[in-house]
Order: sequence, then structure tokens, then C-alpha cells
Amino acid sequence: MAQQGTEQRVDDEFIVDTEDCEERERAYRERGTARPITVVGNPVLHKECRDVTEFDDKLAALIDDMFASQKAAEGVGLAANQIGVDLKVFVYDCPDDDGVRHVGVVCNPVLDELPADRRVLDDSNEGCLSVPTAYAALARPDYAVVRGQDAQGKPIAVQGTGYFARCLQHETDHLYGRLYIDRLSKRDRKDALRQMAEGTPRYETVPND
Repeated sequence: MAQQGTEQRVDDEFIVDTEDCEERERAYRERGTARPITVVGNPVLHKECRDVTEFDDKLAALIDDMFASQKAAEGVGLAANQIGVDLKVFVYDCPDDDGVRHVGVVCNPVLDELPADRRVLDDSNEGCLSVPTAYAALARPDYAVVRGQDAQGKPIAVQGTGYFARCLQHETDHLYGRLYIDRLSKRDRKDALRQMAEGTPRYETVPND
């Protein structure tokens, strides 16, 4: 989305992703190599990705590259298909509305269905590295829970509020072939694509031949 230590559990459910953020993000990034970003229209962005089934050195290297790519593009979240890889994994380095930084990785993410009393919608602007220079208001719940696996295949759950909740929903959407502009009205989608056509990305992208 635009803009390593051992992770511990809280109440045996949610990981702690707010500790040693600077050190963990830097370690990932310095091992990795930044790759260009795929943009809307690239087929890999418009279909559900494959499940991660092998939690090996190849996956670890991909995650390193994803953190490097996210940093190079000045993003707060990045899904694997945004660098052309057909796998259900995303990384994030994102603040919540209280300014608390969250850094982590989720494989095979699934969003919890929220009970009605937790579905408070926030209609803030949203952007995407794969729709460069475009922004649009999009209502999403201001709280999210994502369940999946970590880079070693262990079950994890991540919770977020505000901007970070938006990031978790946005990146999970990516891995099921949905961009945020797919949730917009036809008029707003057209406007976002116009913004993209008129803008110049500040990072390297993959041309849609």
C-alpha cells in the first residue's frame, strides 16, 4: 500500500509486531534487492495467488526483496504479486492512527469477518503502489484481524486499527486478485485511472506490454 527477532504472542493470539521495528526492517531490506512494481493491467495482479506451501530459504529471500522493494517505493505494505510473484505473502511497515509502527510478514492471509459492533467504517483516502499517483476515498472497517502463517509456517494472527487496519485489508485483497480501485464506483475508478495516467511514478514500474 502507498504511502528479525522472534515475534511473541499476546494472549496466545496476536503477534507483537511493534518491537525492534527499525532493526527488523533494516535486516530484511539490507539482505534484499529492490524490484520494479507491477501496475494495474498486469495479469498477476488480477487473479488469486497461489498458497505458500514451502517455507524455505527461497521464501525468505523473496520476503527480503519485498521489504527492499517496499522501501524503495516508499510504501507501507507490499504483496508478492506487486513484484510479479504469484504467491500469497505480504509484508508491511505501517503506522496505526496512534503513530505506533508495525513491521511484519503474513503468508496465506485470511481476514476475519467482523461482528456488526466492530464494523465502524472509515472513508479515508487510499492509494496503491500498483496504481501510482492515484488516490480515492474508500470506506473500510477501522479494525481488522488477519490470520495466516509467518515465514516459518507457524500460525499467526495480526490485528490493526485505523490506517494499519486499512493496510491489512488492502494487502490481503491484493493476494486474491483485487485492487482497491475494484471496490470503487465506476466513476471513481475512472478518475483514479485518470490520475495514474497523468502522473509520473517516483519508483520503477513494470510496463504492461
